[in-house]
Amino acid sequence: MEKKKFRFFGPEGSVNKIALRGGSYSLAVTALVLAILIVVNVFVSLLPASATRFDISASKLYSITSNTKVVVNNLQQDVKLYWIVQAGEEDEVIETLLSKYDSLSDHISVEKRNPDVYPTFAQQYTDETVQNNSLVVECGDRSRYIGYEDIYVQEPDLYSYAYSTSFDGEGAITSAIDYVTTDELPVLYTLEGHGEAELPASFQDEVEKENIELRSLSLLTAYEIPEDAACLMIYAPQSDLSQEEADRLSDYVSGGGKLLVLAGPTEDGTLTNLYGILRPYGVTPQDGVVVEADREHYAFQTPYVLLPDMSSDPITDSLIDERYYAILPVAQGLSVSDSSGAVTTLMSTSDSAFSKAAGYGLSTYEKEEGDTDGPFALAVKVEDSGGGQIVWFSSSLLLEDMYNAYSSGANDDLGMNALSALIGQSEAMAIRSKSLNYNYLTISASQASLLKLLMIGLFPLAYLGVGVGVVLRRRRLQNEAV
Repeated sequence: MEKKKFRFFGPEGSVNKIALRGGSYSLAVTALVLAILIVVNVFVSLLPASATRFDISASKLYSITSNTKVVVNNLQQDVKLYWIVQAGEEDEVIETLLSKYDSLSDHISVEKRNPDVYPTFAQQYTDETVQNNSLVVECGDRSRYIGYEDIYVQEPDLYSYAYSTSFDGEGAITSAIDYVTTDELPVLYTLEGHGEAELPASFQDEVEKENIELRSLSLLTAYEIPEDAACLMIYAPQSDLSQEEADRLSDYVSGGGKLLVLAGPTEDGTLTNLYGILRPYGVTPQDGVVVEADREHYAFQTPYVLLPDMSSDPITDSLIDERYYAILPVAQGLSVSDSSGAVTTLMSTSDSAFSKAAGYGLSTYEKEEGDTDGPFALAVKVEDSGGGQIVWFSSSLLLEDMYNAYSSGANDDLGMNALSALIGQSEAMAIRSKSLNYNYLTISASQASLLKLLMIGLFPLAYLGVGVGVVLRRRRLQNEAV
């Protein structure tokens, strides 16, 4: 029987050559892929952080708001952001934020200044002790120094008796850019001569941050309101204006002036002449102090510390969207009968509210004879036919530091939004600092027990039952097939 012969496809040397050729090809492909990856990595490393990092933080720590984009997109001059920091001490959050600004506009450039290399650089701009990661914003002859403590802001927490830390880098930098590129700053005049309270420190800081110049004005000595007044503010007067002063303020608004008023009831009652400015627009005050009967509309178990409803308006929208609540303590009720559309109610009470005629002398929160039923407006915006505007809050304590802290800054934001709207700087509306504190979920013992029962007991048993059901079903189908 003839044996079969096995044929080989070439000699052994040919097989080795083919293997070598295949190995060389694989090595070349691998080297090419590695080269491509290296080139891609080098290219990506050259991109700004804004293009390679995505903000997934709860407080949007690495994001830029639309307010900043408005300011930056309107730049016509070159602005330099000097980052004063030693090598190896760069703050990652600040670095990411600066790269965002750098990528927003060709008019913005970021330059590092190492104090070890440039020991006297910061002395040109400030006499303060300069910490690492401080900034200087410069445009032409104008500049502003931003200290590290102005970026990472520490404030006392009234609830925990500790300090809370927030990141205000965007607010500080955007404010500085607006300052160095603005030749003439808007002027806010505050009225005096009627026992007006001094503006609270936190609100003054916000006004300065928005590059608004503060000056005082007395209508008793000034013949007229200065022409450079972007807005006139009346804050917490304790005595009434004269009729002549009230008439001059009315003429100011009729002539296109802007008026911001925070005035509630006083121990002597209603400020009749001051509130008379609102009467031509169909807004009248109610004597006494507003008391809420609805538990959801007052805070701290005190019915005259109000949590009003806010209506949609550019002044209130940012607070409504972020679910912040302003607190209005000791407020005067306003009745609005305007039918021309000139008056917009910004804040209002519930239908259960009423005004205690006793005012500061109230001895009970129950409704008594002589008290006036609500609901009431607590803040209004008035558009005068002559182009003037009024924003009126019927509480003198709205901006007090304590109530602002209790509202998590919402009160100051509301006041600044109103001021910005009157001045015409919509981009200045409240760039909030971003909290760096952890938020914890607090649940009761009964809720914890229920979650344990669900997660440890019911859910695993349910999954086990579904698995057993699937196995039994498959076996039944197999038996039916046989």
